Amino acid sequence: MALRITDECINCDVCEPECPNNAIYQGQEVYEIESSLCTECIGHFEESQCVVVCPVACIEIDPNYRENRLDLYNKYVRLTSIEKK
Repeated sequence: MALRITDECINCDVCEPECPNNAIYQGQEVYEIESSLCTECIGHFEESQCVVVCPVACIEIDPNYRENRLDLYNKYVRLTSIEKK
């Protein structure tokens, strides 16, 4: 599953630089997560780094993108192999 940032986001800017996949970006009102790039940090870290650093706990599982750990790992492999080309 990809993550999403709720409207409780305070735009503190701490999550964006922590994302190893560059999936987090400034949206119209709050930060947003590009689901096609979010692996919940699988392949990079044991925990989702954006969730770890978020001071208001506004990052949650996005129910619109149901992926299991293997799906997320395969996405990580695909994304990192694209980066190396």
